[in-house]
Order: sequence, then structure tokens, then C-alpha cells
Amino acid sequence: MAAESEQPSMPIISEMGQFGGWLTNHSDLIIQYCVNIIAAVLILFVGYLLSKAIANGTAKVLHKKNMDKAVVQFIHGLLRYALFAIVFVAALSRLGVQTASVVAVIGAAGLAIGLALQGSLSNFAAGILIVIFRPFKSGDYVQVSGVAGSVDSIQIFQTILTTPDNKMVVVPNSSVIGSPITNYSRHKTRRIDLVIGVSYSADLNKVKSLLLALCEADSRVLKDPGVVVGVQALADSSVNFVVRPWVNTSDYWDVYFDLLQSIKESLDKEGIDIPFPQMNVHLNKVES
Repeated sequence: MAAESEQPSMPIISEMGQFGGWLTNHSDLIIQYCVNIIAAVLILFVGYLLSKAIANGTAKVLHKKNMDKAVVQFIHGLLRYALFAIVFVAALSRLGVQTASVVAVIGAAGLAIGLALQGSLSNFAAGILIVIFRPFKSGDYVQVSGVAGSVDSIQIFQTILTTPDNKMVVVPNSSVIGSPITNYSRHKTRRIDLVIGVSYSADLNKVKSLLLALCEADSRVLKDPGVVVGVQALADSSVNFVVRPWVNTSDYWDVYFDLLQSIKESLDKEGIDIPFPQMNVHLNKVES
């Protein structure tokens, strides 16, 4: 009985012996593969750190050169991804993969992916054009593709805007390039355009002198170019004056609001009416 119980373990012992022999015969190959895998992992890890460090270092140098923040962020992202792609190919090469065939496969796959992702590629190309031609820079207040806001960053595929009420808007770069761009911050000065309506009974010369004096009294209004005040239109219920002072771009909204308030208060003080829509209702008694 004891001999019979020992017989089933013999094949297992034999298989273990064969496996041990295979390990002994191929120990050099196994060690080489293990070394290659460890080396590939180290290449990926160290390469990731180096690509990150190089991209960050380049960004710091560009910042010191006073390059625009949005451009720096675009170059940082592009450089980091490109370097890591090189590191990935190097890791594959360490594993014994033929990099020439990998590049060919990547090229073929890139063509197929490019056809499938034409929009993303157009966004990438548009991002490069934005960086080269620089229609705006970080912090500029712009209107692009129907959206107005301050430029936060230019990324590889999209431009990030922050609206005046602190909303983040992501605009694809192709939409930025493919639509008119209005940059409100590019020039140092801007013109305020106001239309002020007064009644037909008002003394037009007096109104013109008053509007001109109010603009010139504000120290934020520029002397050159001068303020333009004139009759713009004889409307249905009012005589419309156009008021066009020039101010520094940073003072635009402050002067805009203050000037409107000053004009209203001064016209009221001088007894000059500002017409507003009115409706007269006449009730006629019908005798039965």
C-alpha cells in the first residue's frame, strides 16, 4: 500500500526536474531578459523625470526672457511630450524591439489616426500658428468665436479664456484661427463711444458745451487725441449727441461708468430733459 501511494508523486517530481533543468540551461537568457526589463523601466522612469525637468527648465528660461506666459505654456507642453516619446522609443529598443519597425508602425498608425482625428490635428496646427503670429498674449481681453474673456493660456489643442464673471471657457485652437479675433487690450488707448439724447427744445450749443466740459474735467481723459462731441442724429423723439473721449485701456470701464453718471446729473441740474418712451392712453366714453 505504501508503494502504491508513492507512485502518483513520481510524474510531478519528474516535471519539476525538467523545469529545473530548463531553468539551468536557459539561465543566461532569463537573466538577460530580466536585466532588459529592469533597464527599460529605469529608462522610462528616469526619462520621464528628465523630460519633465528639461521642459520645466526651458519654461523658466523663457519666463526670465519675459516671453509671454501663454507661449511658454505651449512650448512647455510640446517639448515635454516630444521628449517622452523619444524616451518611450528608447525603452522599446532596450527590450529588443526593432525601433525601425516601430517607427514604421507608428507612422502608419499616425496616418490612420490623423485621418480619424483631423479636428485634433487642425487644432494642433492652429496652436502653432497662434504661437507664431501671436494675435494675443496671456492676460489680453479678447473676443474669439463669439466668446469674450481674458486669455489664461494657449495649450496644444485649445485656448483657455476666463470671462469677466470668472467662468473658464475652452475654445478649440482651430476655432480661434478660423474666426475674427477682437483684441481689446492690444493698444494702450481706447475710445469711449457714448450716445446722449436730449429733447428737441434743448439749447444744442449749451448741451454740446456741457458734454465737452464734463469730458475735459476728467483727468483720465486724454488730451491727445481730443474729445469729439457732435450731433449724430435727429431721432424720432430726441436729438442724439455722440461723445467720444480717448482714455488709457486700463481706465476704459471706470471712465465709461463715471462719465455716464456725471452727464445724467449735470443735465438734470441744468434742466435739460432726456427723452424717454411714453405712452398716452385716451379713454373715450361710449354712450349706449
